[in-house]
Amino acid sequence: MATIFSPSALFTSSSTTTTSTKPPQTPLSTKTHLPIPPSNSKPPLTTTLSTTLTATVLATTILTTSPPSLADSLQNTAYQLYYGTAASAANYGGYGGNSSKKDSAEYIYEVPDGWKERLVSKVEKGTNGTDSEFYNPKKRSEKEYLTFLSGFRQLAPKDAVLNNLALSDVDLQDLIASADSVTSEEKKDEKGQVYYVYEINGVGAHGLISVTCANNKLYAHFVNAPTPDWNRDKDMLMHVHESFKTVGSF
Repeated sequence: MATIFSPSALFTSSSTTTTSTKPPQTPLSTKTHLPIPPSNSKPPLTTTLSTTLTATVLATTILTTSPPSLADSLQNTAYQLYYGTAASAANYGGYGGNSSKKDSAEYIYEVPDGWKERLVSKVEKGTNGTDSEFYNPKKRSEKEYLTFLSGFRQLAPKDAVLNNLALSDVDLQDLIASADSVTSEEKKDEKGQVYYVYEINGVGAHGLISVTCANNKLYAHFVNAPTPDWNRDKDMLMHVHESFKTVGSF
């Protein structure tokens, strides 16, 4: 089990990252409807002036007010920094409470406020290497999690790495099998550490994976979401995807 601390800086890369295009915004109407007095009566001058002034202020407010953009929504999203220890199944549960999670952390990533941690069982940790997982309580299939495997000093070719990850992850197998496209690229952080980045665009879901080797281990960070949630939360999900890094690489 690991502990959540205060927010940290984002993952940076020397490679070009994909930027999302803001969806078109619907133009705001500047047409203001003024009250029409009865045809058989003439309103007092003060009433006419007051009505005209009110309408002018309203029109000015409409013209100068714009709806929040995706960038504004991203800036308003709060995150917490998660420290993961990648402890073996034999050491699951910590070291008698004497070890600081931050001091013993091997990797970090950011978690959106409001997301919940799913407790990983000792059996699950021992079979497929899952070390941590968080999910959106409003949509449990929108989640991020990390797996690790020991005994890896460097990354194999990109295709081989993805295929090996899928061997122990049924959800990943299904996502790849139904994918419209699978892209991969190699990135390096500011200290030269290599990361493989995969994006899987499926019919009903979208996946982002970041893989690297450090500490004689292979770490894989996953971000998955159904297509409607991906379309809605793309900037946020890209943010948590890019926040993953191993300790010592920042």
